[in-house]
Amino acid sequence: MGGVALDFQLVLLRRMSDHNPLLVEEARRRLGVSAAELRETNKRWQAMVRSPRSRSAAARYRSVLGEPEAVLPRRLGDVDCEARRWALPLWPDLRFEVLVGPDGAVWNEWLVRAPGAPAPLLRTLDDLTPWSCTVDEAARAFPPARPLEGTAPTRWGLALTAPDRTGAPREVVAEFTWGLLQRTAVVR
Repeated sequence: MGGVALDFQLVLLRRMSDHNPLLVEEARRRLGVSAAELRETNKRWQAMVRSPRSRSAAARYRSVLGEPEAVLPRRLGDVDCEARRWALPLWPDLRFEVLVGPDGAVWNEWLVRAPGAPAPLLRTLDDLTPWSCTVDEAARAFPPARPLEGTAPTRWGLALTAPDRTGAPREVVAEFTWGLLQRTAVVR
């Protein structure tokens, strides 16, 4: 993946910088990109998304990221759809997944664990560190997790109960951007 994959990773990082500026700064440096380039890339992406002549979201991802690495059939309830996945060099153990409905509309877009990549071991609140897991992984590790409305289209939340170091259960709100954990807050 060339420059467009780099640009797309910068778009993901820009939204994550609201919660984890130090992790984003480190990732940006690894990519060899300045803060100004990150902002400019995000500005171009936002202009493309908001353009009156904008392509559909599904077509936009294909044009930006190329052909998906994998296209997997999915069934949600009684509806057949497909999950399109792309590798992103910044997160080699994850894939960017776009869930596309039968009418071509994008239903969801987020990072998921790559097939065969080791899943994180999530047993306590201490294991829920930024960028350590995806929405699905946290929900499975601490059932019954309850989805929460996000503060932006690319953000999700989960209300869950996780034990602290002593084993005492703590009610937690976990916040995710593009499907990747950004931060947690103990509610009780």
